[in-house]
Formats: sequence, C-alpha cells, structure tokens
Amino acid sequence: MHLISLIQLGTVDYATGLRLQQQLVALRKEEKIGDVLLLLEHSPVITLGRNAKASNVVASPELLAQRGVELFECDRGGDVTFHGPGQIVGYPIFDLRGFATPDGKRKTLGVIGFVRRLEEVLIRTCADFAIPTKRVAGLTGVWTDVDAREAKVAAIGVHISRSVTSHGFALNVNTDLSFFNLIVPCGITSKPVTSMQQELGKPLDLNTVAESISRNFGVVFESQILWVETLDTLLGHAVGVPMQAPTELRQLHKEGDGTTWV
Repeated sequence: MHLISLIQLGTVDYATGLRLQQQLVALRKEEKIGDVLLLLEHSPVITLGRNAKASNVVASPELLAQRGVELFECDRGGDVTFHGPGQIVGYPIFDLRGFATPDGKRKTLGVIGFVRRLEEVLIRTCADFAIPTKRVAGLTGVWTDVDAREAKVAAIGVHISRSVTSHGFALNVNTDLSFFNLIVPCGITSKPVTSMQQELGKPLDLNTVAESISRNFGVVFESQILWVETLDTLLGHAVGVPMQAPTELRQLHKEGDGTTWV
C-alpha cells in the first residue's frame, strides 16, 4: 500500500514553513524521501499572492502591528488570505505520479483531481464532527451547508512542479475569525468565513481534528499514514513506523509555476 509520512510541527512562522516546504520538495523530486504531509499552525500572518490586490488588505499597518500580524508577500498565485492560531494548515508534499486517477485511465493524478481529493478529505473531517459541508460550484474550498447558509470553513491552494505538490489547505478549527476582518478573504465579498468552533458553539481539540484529517487522507488517497516523530527522523531517511499521534502539537525550532489560494 502507498505510504504517506505525517509530521505535526506545532506553530511555525510562515517564512520557516515556506523554506521547509522548498527543502522537502527538492528532496521529493530527487526521490530521497517519500510523500509527506505536514500539519501545523502558523503564527498570525496575512499572505499576498502574485495576483493580490493591495486594497484587499483593509487594515492599516498600525492595526496589523497592534494585532501582531505579519504581512508576507509570496510568489504563489491568488489573492489575500490569513493564517493563524487555531487553524490547521496542511502541506502535502506528494509526487502525483504515485496516484492513479479513479478510472485508472491516467497513472498521474492531475491538479483538479488532487484538489478535489483535498476537498473530500476536509468534507469528511468536518462530517466526523457533525458539521455538514459541501463544494460550491465555481469556487475552490469547503463550505458549510446549513440552512442554505454558505460560509467558508477551509481554503485550498496548491503548487505543482514536476508533479510534486506543495502548499495545500487551511482548516479553520478554533480560529479567531476577527482576523479575517483585516482582509477581504481571497477577494470574495459575498460569502463569510466560519470555523468549526463557530459551527459547533464550542472549541475543539486540535489533535483530535488532526487525527481525523490523518484518517481521511488515508481513505481518500488510499494510503497508509505513518506518524513520524520528528523532522530528523524523516530527513535521516529512516522509514516511518506506525505510532500513536503525538499528545501535543510539536514545535519546530527556527533553525536554520502556479500556486493559488482561493
């Protein structure tokens, strides 16, 4: 069975997370590591893609500083988004040549098929917590489906280079939604942003949600998920072994083409 190594990193600033992705993508392209799924939280950051409109950051620099929010320009496509505490960010570093299409006609999963699978993982994860969600025609991501009210609970964006993916998804679990008032999320003004906490009226344990994400990745990508304790274990080229999910989100110490968030 196909194997995906999963590492929980805890809170990582955006620049460190981006640098780590770049390193893992290079190793994956060289086939020095297998497929990897990173789960983490970012310290508060607003990211602007290549197509971002500056006007979609509605907060002043003074207010951003007051809220402790970093402003980060990056080379991905798309517009403006927010990452912060209480939000599980997932970065799959996958070689899509290892995943066939459902009909078996193609040996390599395409970008649309990959994004649809990410949406399916998140739809199933929300369902595990009795939150009905759906896709919205013409838009990417996962949306609540309660009393005809559509609110975005998860954003998805991917970068694919030589069949290897990076970037990924952001699931609002216990996210402080007031941070989204600082921006026009993804340039969409007609639909609000929500969180699992807001939908349920209570906070959730992030590790429990991470375990659900793990299970659903295993089902949707027809893979075995191997929880890897540390980056050193992975980068030392050791083979991950199945183990219980860590009891606490792990901290990553700050040591040393076509991406779209929608």
